Amino acid sequence: MKRLLLTLFAFALLAGATVAQTVQKPIYYVVSFPNAAHHEAEFVITIPQAPAGALRLHMSRSSAGRYATHEFGKNVYNVKAANVDGTPLIVKQVEGDVYEIADHSDVVKVSYTLFGNWTDGTYASIDPSHAHLNMPAAFMWVAGMDQRPIKFEFNDLDKYGWKVATQLKHEGANIYSAPNMQYMMDSPTELSAFKATSWDVTNPGGKKQRINLTVHSVDDQGVIDNFGKMVQKVVLEEQAVFGELPVYDFGEYTFLDDVYPTVSGDGMEHRNSTCIVQPVDKVAGNETRLLGTFAHEYFHSWNVKRIRPKSLEPFNFDHANMSNELWFAEGFTQYYGEMLLVRAGFITPEEYTRTASGLVNAVLNSPGAARYPAVEMSRKAVYTDAGVSIDPANYGNNFLSYYYYGGAIALALDLRLRSDFNLTLDDYMRAVWLSQGKVMKPYTVPDLQNVLGKLTNPKFAADFYSKYVYGIDKNNYEALLAKAGFVLRKAGAGKVWSGLSAIPIRGRSGQARTTSDAGFAITTNTTIGTPLYNAGIDAGDIILKADGKDITDAASFSQAIIDKKPGDKITVDYKNRTGAHSTTVTLEENPYFEVVTAEKAGGQLSAEQAAFRKSWLSSKVK
Repeated sequence: MKRLLLTLFAFALLAGATVAQTVQKPIYYVVSFPNAAHHEAEFVITIPQAPAGALRLHMSRSSAGRYATHEFGKNVYNVKAANVDGTPLIVKQVEGDVYEIADHSDVVKVSYTLFGNWTDGTYASIDPSHAHLNMPAAFMWVAGMDQRPIKFEFNDLDKYGWKVATQLKHEGANIYSAPNMQYMMDSPTELSAFKATSWDVTNPGGKKQRINLTVHSVDDQGVIDNFGKMVQKVVLEEQAVFGELPVYDFGEYTFLDDVYPTVSGDGMEHRNSTCIVQPVDKVAGNETRLLGTFAHEYFHSWNVKRIRPKSLEPFNFDHANMSNELWFAEGFTQYYGEMLLVRAGFITPEEYTRTASGLVNAVLNSPGAARYPAVEMSRKAVYTDAGVSIDPANYGNNFLSYYYYGGAIALALDLRLRSDFNLTLDDYMRAVWLSQGKVMKPYTVPDLQNVLGKLTNPKFAADFYSKYVYGIDKNNYEALLAKAGFVLRKAGAGKVWSGLSAIPIRGRSGQARTTSDAGFAITTNTTIGTPLYNAGIDAGDIILKADGKDITDAASFSQAIIDKKPGDKITVDYKNRTGAHSTTVTLEENPYFEVVTAEKAGGQLSAEQAAFRKSWLSSKVK
């Protein structure tokens, strides 16, 4: 027995020594800004313990929170490499975004220049006011070393008067760290003279976590402090939905907000932070208008970042990431991001009817929703999520944004749970959180159906998912909204319609434009089922006359039919590359809906409707 114990002890020592020898040193990035005025940054990567064989360094092609490809490698140049003693190494560009170093020592230094001049939630932007770094757009990475710890050194902070806002762990001075590549890529970083405010939120059980709001804008500190109090109300309403905050790494969550008229509006969720970019002149005077993005992105710290689709786990930075679940991940978040502003007291139930109108019109008046289910629209994100192709697509006829599609499904499910089961969508989200998100168990669509079945009954869940998620049936929104004293009615009852107007569809360009030639040029595909489509008019046609009147733009076309009635027929003369043509357009009644309160519609709100509305849209913060 004694000899056996000694043998085991010796084996443990040997194993410990082996582990010690294989502890991997962090990859080290140094980022400097000698030419920020011209939107350039300089990166130096030190790669210790480089394994034998060719090193392959990548720039990402996709970004966490985006589902289409974005080709970040186009903004990287001057790529060089050297051994630790400075001996130059041969770097071969083997693909547009992949560089290979065949022969090297065990420590390799790689340097490159990054150009960045687009401020949003995906790309990088560099100028003397800030360095706005979305990591996939900025940081080259080494294939096969995704589990290596990483450190970052941000230089020139004093030169520009910058501070650092990020979810990376602060190691001291200008040094930050990430445990691995996935965490690094999920950690946007803003270097600027931002203003900040913070507060603590207590979870059940007494654990406090810090919420930070950092805003790069022209506003004074008082404005930011006041806006922070508004954001805090949203945070507390979202905590009430799930019953608790997620456990944030390092005990903190950070909003990174960039506000300036020339930036590109965007919001991008991350595990312990969110990158929000808002194209207005300042926060002051725009607070309520800006809150919607905060509400949406913060909800993602549960739904997407922890309630995580299996199709996105782990996220692949080399190509587009396709998912069946975005109607839930993005669409349900869209629903809550807007509805919670009512609960938080920033918009009224009557103002919320405009949001409800948009969701209902999206699913009831979109050819995409009429022909394709929500899961299929989710898969189209690989093309539509800020995709960079330049050729026209037929999205007006074959796509409805999973934001709106899923938001409309969430609206209907919330109202059905309340009316049929004395439950709420909050109960469902909390159940999904406990079964999938809190335990970080990635889900599939059948998992979501299973949770709903346990909450209600399997028959209801199967029917709901079969009809409205996998199928193209539509809920009875008129009856459901009536439960809360809202009236769904035609927005333009009796008014004539040709099909030039369209519901807003994410990523879709305008319907038409005026050209220098005589006539009105149709530049985007007409929509299936509209009078113009049925008459054979489409992109490439130039409308010359309508009902005998000369047409030069959209306004003149509308004026030509203003006195017509649904069912009237007009002659439209047009031309295209095959010559001159004439067709008959049968005008229809405007098909779009509006949601109004029963009070505005001239009715009276019953006690049951008032109680239903209050239960749905009143604050849940105790």
